[in-house]
Amino acid sequence: MALGAEHLAYPQRRHGMDHERYDWSMLGQRAPVAWPNGKKLALWVNVGLQFFPMNPGSPVRLPGSMSMPYPDLRHFTLRDYGNRVGIYRFLDAFDAHGVKPTLAVNAGLAERYPYLFEHLLARGDEIIGHGWDMDHPHAGTLARQDEAELVARTLQRLRTLSGQPVRGWLSPGKLETAHTPELLAANGIAYFCDWVNDDMPYAFRTGNGPLLAMPLSTELEDRFILMDNLHPAASYLEQVKDACDLLLAEARQQGGRILALSVHPWMLGQPHRIAYLEQALAYIMAQPDVWSASAGEIADAFQAATPFTPA
Repeated sequence: MALGAEHLAYPQRRHGMDHERYDWSMLGQRAPVAWPNGKKLALWVNVGLQFFPMNPGSPVRLPGSMSMPYPDLRHFTLRDYGNRVGIYRFLDAFDAHGVKPTLAVNAGLAERYPYLFEHLLARGDEIIGHGWDMDHPHAGTLARQDEAELVARTLQRLRTLSGQPVRGWLSPGKLETAHTPELLAANGIAYFCDWVNDDMPYAFRTGNGPLLAMPLSTELEDRFILMDNLHPAASYLEQVKDACDLLLAEARQQGGRILALSVHPWMLGQPHRIAYLEQALAYIMAQPDVWSASAGEIADAFQAATPFTPA
């Protein structure tokens, strides 16, 4: 039996998605965006620098969290490997290929790894907020007042320790509550990276003013490809190269695109995998139309080219 017309009539029904967070539009029909110096493809390499507490477990487990009976030393020390060893392989690879990374940092990591954090600060790479640690998910069960305190504490600590404005945010596991965007805007965040439904930034509305949504691809995330999809490391390289080729072809016809790579030092920083990241970076940076930039630089360039004033 067919549904009656009353089932299709409700206040939020509209073309696209049934909400007012952003205006619906087709990527290929938008005005073309030009990146600085005539470049076509912006490379955004986002490094997840995370602290995974060795707790018995929580109702909401983030990707990469402890999974064995407590104490889960097997996985705790593997995550720690990334912050002790893997990250330095990353930094060498970035420098060798002229790549400017963006560092998504847990505030808890900044406190617990002072030598690493000071080394990162000395490089001058952009730091964005990545929650307190990987045991504090911004999930729907989190009360608004508790999340407000968590966001404010995280950003205050990162800004104090880094001396940077910390304008960007990536929620741990890309989880959000219904209030996360409002809380981010209220705490001075200019762009966030949780919504992955595009290849270019777009204007995002909140009750506390506008944000810029900067889509950080999950499909090209190292952990997603290697751990969730169980693909070999060679396949990671192949998929990144394929994405680079397609996005460059689109950008030459339709205007600028972003190639967003989310990488983790405990994953690709392993000795048997780092070569595939190095080969991916070498391939991308060999393309003359590629611009390697931080997430904040890409956001600023996009807004300069396409000013947005969401209602």
